[in-house]
Amino acid sequence: MLELVKKNIHMNRFKNNVATQVTLDDDFIVPDTMDDMARVILSSGDIQIESVKNQGERVLVKGKLNFQILYRKAEGGFQTMAGHISFEEPVNIPGLEEKDYLGISWDLEDLTASMINSRKVSVKAIVTLVIRVETLYDAEAAVDVIEGGGSRREDNSWGTGDMDSGSWGMGYDSEIRNGEKEALGLPADEASGGMEILRRQADVAVIAVRRKDTYRIKEDISLSGSKPSIEQILWSEIRLRGTTTKPLDGRIHIEGEVMIFAIYTGEGENTPVQWLEESIPFTGDVELPESVEGMVPSISVRLVHRELEAKPDYDGEMRDLELDAVLELDMKLYEEQQIELLGDFYSNSRELELESGEVCFDRLLSKNTGKCRIAEKVDLKSGDRVLQICHNDGTVKIDDVEIKEDSLEIDGVLEVSLLYLTSDDSEPVRAETEMVPFHYEAETPGITPDSVYQLNTGLEQMTAVMAGGDTVEIKGVISLDILVLQPVKEPVILGVKESELDLERLQELPGITGYIVQPGDCLWDIAKRFHTTRKQVMDANGLSGEQVRPGERLILVKDVAGA
Repeated sequence: MLELVKKNIHMNRFKNNVATQVTLDDDFIVPDTMDDMARVILSSGDIQIESVKNQGERVLVKGKLNFQILYRKAEGGFQTMAGHISFEEPVNIPGLEEKDYLGISWDLEDLTASMINSRKVSVKAIVTLVIRVETLYDAEAAVDVIEGGGSRREDNSWGTGDMDSGSWGMGYDSEIRNGEKEALGLPADEASGGMEILRRQADVAVIAVRRKDTYRIKEDISLSGSKPSIEQILWSEIRLRGTTTKPLDGRIHIEGEVMIFAIYTGEGENTPVQWLEESIPFTGDVELPESVEGMVPSISVRLVHRELEAKPDYDGEMRDLELDAVLELDMKLYEEQQIELLGDFYSNSRELELESGEVCFDRLLSKNTGKCRIAEKVDLKSGDRVLQICHNDGTVKIDDVEIKEDSLEIDGVLEVSLLYLTSDDSEPVRAETEMVPFHYEAETPGITPDSVYQLNTGLEQMTAVMAGGDTVEIKGVISLDILVLQPVKEPVILGVKESELDLERLQELPGITGYIVQPGDCLWDIAKRFHTTRKQVMDANGLSGEQVRPGERLILVKDVAGA
């Protein structure tokens, strides 16, 4: 009785990608404890996702927009107003199942804060939510066939109890198999009791790890001696830049920079508003026992918590800042494996009917990190002389990704925020946002519309300097981490039925046949069709290898030993 040995291969299947936009609009009253508003200088916000609930074929996303507004007071000076807008958005996802994995990303597409009057401000925003649906499943494929009652050897071959060495049922010596077959680059085969086995290789990208974890950064920053002590922090921005990750044995190594910008009022009367910029490099590890160096990563890193607080130094003066930041890592690690599948088998001593099917595997098509350099000159719309660029910041936004022949073409913009000083004493600080487009073409040989890509972007470098007049020259480097998987359908054997040898059919076959090789023929098909073995065909025709050419003449001797 024959039994199929099957192997489960863990796969991560992409099912759906749904994007929706949420429009937020609300009015806020300036608190009684704060001064009247004369002009909005800066506004910024970040999205906090509080819960993502699977509800059948839809997902309910709850979250809020946290915003802050820096404004100039009517009597001069600055103040900061903060608040939030909550949202609850149902997103329909056809085919969603309870077991599915939901990955959510978001972009704050637009945020506008405008005065209604000196005591009231309008906040409007557009938030894009993208929900990626994936599922884990086991692809089952036959990798071997054994006689019932066989036992697996330590070297992962299967054998009968009375075999003491070698692979089970070797139909010809290992020198032929390991020499000729490897030289020809063909899969291994075996024979036993008249049974011939054909194996083939398949390259598979197996999902090894999928997990979320966090990495915390806590740092103290001291003011330089030329800066006055801190009375109040009016504004702070905390961003990631140049973040990279790498799987190592038992851990994920992460490094990058945290960019800090703060505006504060200094202690003492008539002290002008101060600002500072700091770059805090960080490096560390996130424990991940399943991680192995050499695995293929697809890891996105997002800043989910940021806080900057003034605190006293050793002398009791408010000259230190404490940074508290939390990074969320959404980690997927793939392992490339070459698996040996059972391609075909037959017996010259019995009739075998094979049940065939198809299984879809993922093959790693491309994994690379590209860099897109941008350089653009923009004119500020201040109308007054620009004295100095105080601060610049950039956010990468992807507009379109298109699969072309052997390439992945990516279009997007770098949204640049500029804060600068002007010669207008009544409005010395102004801010503008500029859009700098970019285009990147990632070479990906073999990519098709069926390919599944995963794209993570980041900003590695950015500068904004005055280039004369009101012109600002912007330069930057955008990183694009791209993983492309190709779904491949492989034929597999699902089952086998045995029956007695059809002796009548066997007798109708001639004992010796002359055959001319036809286009598309291979030695396996010829041997199977004429009830013989490849070894016998090779021996009878003096072939040194299994390659046959159209037009070649062969003598085929029917195998009657098994019958």
